[in-house]
Amino acid sequence: MTVQSLEPILAEHPFCEGLDPQDVRVLSGCASNLVFRPGEMICREGEHADRFYLIREGRIAIEVYTPERGQVMIQTAGAGEMVGWSWLVPPHRWRFDVRALDTTRALALDAECLRGKCEIDPRLGYELLKRTAAVFAERLLATRLQLLDVYGDNS
Repeated sequence: MTVQSLEPILAEHPFCEGLDPQDVRVLSGCASNLVFRPGEMICREGEHADRFYLIREGRIAIEVYTPERGQVMIQTAGAGEMVGWSWLVPPHRWRFDVRALDTTRALALDAECLRGKCEIDPRLGYELLKRTAAVFAERLLATRLQLLDVYGDNS
């Protein structure tokens, strides 16, 4: 059986758009291809954040648990999006629950592998930090807009 490199698949993902081909090659060494079934938990809040995900197909829910309401979906992400910034920020614990809504295909990038490569190549680390921060900022803005909608003036 021939093992194919994930490099071409990784290079096509929007998170890697414009990334130097050598950097894509380095990232592919930390990547694995995963499939999640509808309803399957991808990660749970408080668990060790040992990877992040580049969604190829399907949709996932980003959720929080509240004693009053149980699981509350706060956002969804789909094909072409990145999920998980906790791998980058100590103490490397998931801040949310993530669950597959559909059959979801994703590239999982091993956090320890990537952090090691970023220590060796700070330029790569800075590039990944910028890309992850952009996702974080986008999600923060979406949450702000949700809060404005929920708590907005209803008069």
